[in-house]
Amino acid sequence: MAYPQHTTARAPASEPRKTNTGGLSPQREKRVKQLILERLGDSLEVTELAQACALSRSHFSRAFKCSTGLSPQEWIRQQRVALAKQLIQYTDMSLTQISLECGFCDQAHFCHIFTRSEGINPFAWRCQFVRGTALNGKRSLPSPTPTDMHTTV
Repeated sequence: MAYPQHTTARAPASEPRKTNTGGLSPQREKRVKQLILERLGDSLEVTELAQACALSRSHFSRAFKCSTGLSPQEWIRQQRVALAKQLIQYTDMSLTQISLECGFCDQAHFCHIFTRSEGINPFAWRCQFVRGTALNGKRSLPSPTPTDMHTTV
């Protein structure tokens, strides 16, 4: 029995990729990320972020996820964990102070989110970091500047 042979047309490799549509404009994305980073220690509502972009809450959430690959809440969590890691590494602040500085409601919530993100609790993470720096002969660490702590855009 003979089978019909199908051929498929393939686009040339040099053809430019189609950009995703439906995301935030670069200006809106930059504005909302800057707003989040400036207020990382505060309570942030998606409604506030949407208003800053002059969009409805649902449209903003979809557009943000399309632009970043993450929901606004998940992106904020990632930024808070990144800031917490820097504070753990470069300061002697307690985990309670760090949790509040990074915008978590309490230390238990901070520990839960950090452990879910990093696979290890923040105290153990700090111990690993201190042990690693002691083994490498590093005694004192420079204090980060505010811009260093907020450059994970």
